[in-house]
Amino acid sequence: MGLKDTIEQYVRVLRLARKPSWEEVKRTAKITGLGLAVLGIIGYIIHWVYYIITSM
Repeated sequence: MGLKDTIEQYVRVLRLARKPSWEEVKRTAKITGLGLAVLGIIGYIIHWVYYIITSM
């Protein structure tokens, strides 16, 4: 693949891309926030278990 092919692929993707609607942005933000919350809760539980184990 040469530089020309790569640029053509980038141009093709940009032609197909569109601005998301406000509903899509809100849905994406909610899903991302939920994922961050779940990861935070899992991390807190692991930290809590580790703290209990090392305190014994």
